[in-house]
Amino acid sequence: MGTPCTLYGAEISYFTGKVRAYLRWAGIPFDEVLADAEVYRNIIVPGVGAAVIPVLRTPEGTLLQDSTEIIDALDAQQQQAGATLSVYPPTPVQKLVALLLETYGDEWLVIPAMHYRWHHNRAWAEQQFGALNAPDATPEQQREIGARRAAPFAKAAELLGATPPLHAAVEASYEGLMAELDAHFAQHAALLGGRATMADFGLIGPLYAHQYRDPASGALMRSRAPNLLRWVEQLQFEPQGLRGALPADDQVPDTLLPVLRRLAREMLPVLVDTAQRVRAWMAEHPGEPLPRALGTHAFTLEGVQGERIVRPYSLWMLQRVRDHYRTLADADRMRADALLQAVGAQALIEFPDPPRLLRDRLSVRPAPA
Repeated sequence: MGTPCTLYGAEISYFTGKVRAYLRWAGIPFDEVLADAEVYRNIIVPGVGAAVIPVLRTPEGTLLQDSTEIIDALDAQQQQAGATLSVYPPTPVQKLVALLLETYGDEWLVIPAMHYRWHHNRAWAEQQFGALNAPDATPEQQREIGARRAAPFAKAAELLGATPPLHAAVEASYEGLMAELDAHFAQHAALLGGRATMADFGLIGPLYAHQYRDPASGALMRSRAPNLLRWVEQLQFEPQGLRGALPADDQVPDTLLPVLRRLAREMLPVLVDTAQRVRAWMAEHPGEPLPRALGTHAFTLEGVQGERIVRPYSLWMLQRVRDHYRTLADADRMRADALLQAVGAQALIEFPDPPRLLRDRLSVRPAPA
């Protein structure tokens, strides 16, 4: 057996959960190293230029950062080596849905994930952050250290939209999603059928690292959504059973449509407005790197209006969806359009794409002309 990959991450980390589940599902040997303060100081910051996790060291010694790019790089290597499975469905509409759901998990479910962690599990989370950063400290010291280290993450919950007037709406939306996913997983092993895809790995980040592991959130999932709970545990711990078949003829399970409708009404309007604002900003600042946030804008959740930061990074994720959509042959596009229209996602068909974006560590920048 060759040298394994090394995954630098943590159990409390949203995106580490995504990469870890993929590595186990794909059967890629890896060692996991807890990203404590020493690992950040000596490996992560010098290697990738930012204090972020997960980071993956390949057997060749290359450091990869960003969960999507890690999985894409490893999936491509697996295909070149003759693997029969890919995180991406081989058929066009199912692949479109997989990419769209990954974007939903990465860029939208962060709202309830951060809300529940910092407004229902804060004391526990601060202790976890303290233990991660100072494993040899006393519990009291860990709590004090954790409170300091966790403060920016706690603030992010409100920046993303989970302000006090929106708390009830965030919880109603998440509880609705739990019910929809629970009904789906009562009939299907994975999001698109019997096989895990990038859709599943997109959703496992928030649903494992935050909503399953954090105590109050975990209790809610256990009491409300046993089928969702089973999917979380299987995908995170024993995903080899999720290598079955996808529905024939490029079909998307009917039980997934309520989730896609929720995605369309909650997330897509925000992304449309983000695209329009990014396009305008780029026109006024030609050639300049985009800031990580462009002010704030309104959004609506469960009929309640709130404010959240404008996040250009989300458009880099959606750009992957749009890139695939534009490659569809006429007949495939007609089927894709029919599905999108049926779930209220007309905005994705007519999306006002900004100029092309490239990922640059934790932000995005305009692609060279």
